[in-house]
Amino acid sequence: MGKNKTYSFFLGTYTDSTSQGIYKYLLQGDGKLKQIGLVAFSDNPSFLAISPDREFLLAVNEINIDGVGTVESFLITEDSLEFISKSSSGGAHPCFVAVNNAGFVATANYTGGNVGLLKLNDNGELSNVLALQQHFGSGTTERQKAPHAHSVWFEPNSDIVISIDLGTNELLFSHLDETSQKLLPSDDYKISMKPGAGPRHLAFHPNEKWIYVANELNSTVTLIKKSDGNKYIKSISVSSLPYGYAEPNTCADIRTSSDGKFVYASNRGHNSIAIFEVHSDGTLRLIGNESTRGDGPRNFSLSPNEEYVLVANQRTHNIVSFKRDRKTGLLNFASEIKAPTPVCIVF
Repeated sequence: MGKNKTYSFFLGTYTDSTSQGIYKYLLQGDGKLKQIGLVAFSDNPSFLAISPDREFLLAVNEINIDGVGTVESFLITEDSLEFISKSSSGGAHPCFVAVNNAGFVATANYTGGNVGLLKLNDNGELSNVLALQQHFGSGTTERQKAPHAHSVWFEPNSDIVISIDLGTNELLFSHLDETSQKLLPSDDYKISMKPGAGPRHLAFHPNEKWIYVANELNSTVTLIKKSDGNKYIKSISVSSLPYGYAEPNTCADIRTSSDGKFVYASNRGHNSIAIFEVHSDGTLRLIGNESTRGDGPRNFSLSPNEEYVLVANQRTHNIVSFKRDRKTGLLNFASEIKAPTPVCIVF
């Protein structure tokens, strides 16, 4: 991909202030940002996903109507989004959605403490909920009194589905049975994180042997390794904060570079992107914290060519782009633009 290529991206938002739904922006070759405008009316589309064939966009509506939220599908056109369908997410306040190559859609319902499985057909229409994985248990902190499913992930090139529950403090592993359209517990059914960690999101290393988990409540990143027998083993955790920082903070999003050399995580409170160097054994070393130039970096994304990192600062209503040094992994400010309560960026 050319270094000077212009990319478009969609922005998910909270609509409790000035936002009206999903917006489209441009990232230009010099890192500058431009708003195209509102492309779909939607209630609290707080997380977005694009289908592997890039024909459809999915958005969860982080709402609670009669105890459930919803997920919507849209056709991606050159200039806008065309609404196709809406279905129940299976639980209250969905905060995450993912879709795999076979069109299966998974939603993480935060207040519901469960994961819903749906299917997207060739026309982009969503099925009703096919299966529901209810989580049980609690953790040790005030925010962990009940299950809170925060994200759900299709492992690349396998049938494994990984659900992350902040409330129960666990990663739950399931097999996706495409024939029965169910989530079946795997042998490695659960991994418990350090008490009070509060796991939230993960990132897969490109070698498909390592997983990095961003822990919201104790601001750490944990390495999960696959053994020779494909068993998942919890390894070392490292802080996402600079040494000596003791103010309140929650870790949110996490990404890996496609060359596998760097991991990035967002800090809300310290308001920074933590930059980690990946060692040969998968362990991490914190090499920097770049200010996000805003408050509440809930979500961020690498541009498709990985020349830039874009950060959505929820509380200051701005998106900031940073030029990424491929050799050092470090970030330098490039541009900034206003955005209404931005919380999710997808290219």
